[in-house]
Amino acid sequence: MRLDKYLKVSRIIKRRTVANNACDSEHVKVNGRDAKASYDVKIGDIIEIAFGERILRVRVKDVKEHTLKNDASELYEVID
Repeated sequence: MRLDKYLKVSRIIKRRTVANNACDSEHVKVNGRDAKASYDVKIGDIIEIAFGERILRVRVKDVKEHTLKNDASELYEVID
């Protein structure tokens, strides 16, 4: 699954266009490297997202095309 879609489905970022813009402006890294929106997310990947001064680090636990709002947090675990 594309990175921008994963960020939206997991509800880490609310809209896919916002996720796409975050990737384009180098606010998102996967496994320590800048990632494009088209990056193929895999289980075990570490995603880092810069929200201003704060950095959110998550480990991908599952990849699903669709998920309910209440189950979205089960797709990843927050690290640190």
